[in-house]
Amino acid sequence: MLHVDNPARATPAKLPAAVRRFAFGRLDAREKYLGGALIGLTLTALLAPVLPASAWHIPHYIDGRTWLGVPNAGDVLSNLAFLAMGVWGSERLRARHDAPVGASWFFVGLILTCLGSGFYHLDPDAPQRLVADRLGMAVAFAGFLGIAASERISTRAGEAVLVLAMVAGLLAAWVARENLTPWVVVQFGGMALAVGLAFTRPRPGALGVPLGGVILFYVLAKLLELGDALIFEATGHIVSGHTLKHLAAALAAWPVIRALGSSTH
Repeated sequence: MLHVDNPARATPAKLPAAVRRFAFGRLDAREKYLGGALIGLTLTALLAPVLPASAWHIPHYIDGRTWLGVPNAGDVLSNLAFLAMGVWGSERLRARHDAPVGASWFFVGLILTCLGSGFYHLDPDAPQRLVADRLGMAVAFAGFLGIAASERISTRAGEAVLVLAMVAGLLAAWVARENLTPWVVVQFGGMALAVGLAFTRPRPGALGVPLGGVILFYVLAKLLELGDALIFEATGHIVSGHTLKHLAAALAAWPVIRALGSSTH
């Protein structure tokens, strides 16, 4: 008696390689640690006490001078540095086929930050404008975390972190109108995650983005922000700390752009 082979039994169904890798691939130790950190940050954002936005919004910036008809000109026009770095980085990406995950979103986020922050600083007494400011920052920050995870852990880790950080950042920016807790967790918890990744050995084949350089410029920007009035007085009212903060934060893109400009391998 002849037996007809069942094709379904003879040839097991195969999923596309990308689906098998992402959905069924075994996690290595670093991916497990990263996953644990992300779960911890998520729980903190959801369960930590509420920080009312009304109690934390301080609309006054020391340099309110108008120049060429632009109010708060120093804090508004300094955002053009984000635009310059975003466009420069996007141009560098066109010549690369090995850019880390999240690089394109990082530079798009810088351009959006220019628009959002400039819009906010035109009238910082309107707290609802902060949403536009934070949305651009959320996109850029998600892109940076995607770069960091793909450079130090794996490509699929970078993809996962990019998506999660993007969703979390955009939601936190929106919720921050009433509750600042998720935004604080995204910003400072995300940077703590980046610091941890900076101390992790780059994976084989990584582009070699110096994460520490990006983090140093970020820390410098925060310090300049805190010294807004002090720097304004120390420079004889030439420039404020917040204006310099924008320039330092934009320069955080320089280590990424420099890595993208290195010779391909």
